[in-house]
Amino acid sequence: MTDVWTMQSREDEIDYCKAHGIDLPFDAKHSYSRDRNLWHISHEGLELENPANEPNYDDLLVLSTTPEKAPDKDEYVTMTFEAGVPKSVNGKEMKVSEIITELNRLGGKHGIGIVDIVENRVVGMKSRGVYETPGGTILMEAHDQLEELVLDRATYEVKKDLGNKFAQIVYEGKWYTPLREAIQAFVDVTQQYVTGEVKFRLYKGNIIRAGETSPYSLYSESLASFTTGDLYDHHDADGFINLFGLPLKVRAMKMQEVESQKK
Repeated sequence: MTDVWTMQSREDEIDYCKAHGIDLPFDAKHSYSRDRNLWHISHEGLELENPANEPNYDDLLVLSTTPEKAPDKDEYVTMTFEAGVPKSVNGKEMKVSEIITELNRLGGKHGIGIVDIVENRVVGMKSRGVYETPGGTILMEAHDQLEELVLDRATYEVKKDLGNKFAQIVYEGKWYTPLREAIQAFVDVTQQYVTGEVKFRLYKGNIIRAGETSPYSLYSESLASFTTGDLYDHHDADGFINLFGLPLKVRAMKMQEVESQKK
């Protein structure tokens, strides 16, 4: 279907299809405007055009069920990654497209990834829609779960910031740009050691973590333990705290000085 950016109304879309010989088994009053691909499906129109209205999920959803109607029993899922790329689901190796399809099935079953959003479009308007992204939501959560284990703090923080920027670039259709290539190069470097296995549970719209392992894990149980022994002396934190808080201390002293001069 032609995008809503170029069509003024749902009726325009219906008329467009009729004029081009496209048979539609519905009319404008009984259909949402939907766009679907491997990653997700989006819904617009009808009651969604008024942000005050609750979505009619019984008629709306295609890939998913609502969390309320999802199974009462949770389901464990394991995934493996190699250099940031998903390789298997529940022990079965598959192509990435097949993994997304399988995660769509699992996530849709358990009500994962249903989002009601008012977005800011590139052309300037606000648009309200409901998105179903069950597989993509699971994939991103599993990937984040592994990244937290293998990336250092500074790199992980920048990765999150650039991830938002990368999403904006793609959303605006700027794939073939130097900026996208530059951010892509950074991302490629961060993914070199994102290898390992993650485990989680799916339950009524929730993705509940159940453990992760990686040969490149930066987590040290001996350092994180409350009984660290010789590897980490808690008294070393005293100097760090003093230096880390020094700018705030200096500012507080200066403000105290300024206030005293006013009296």
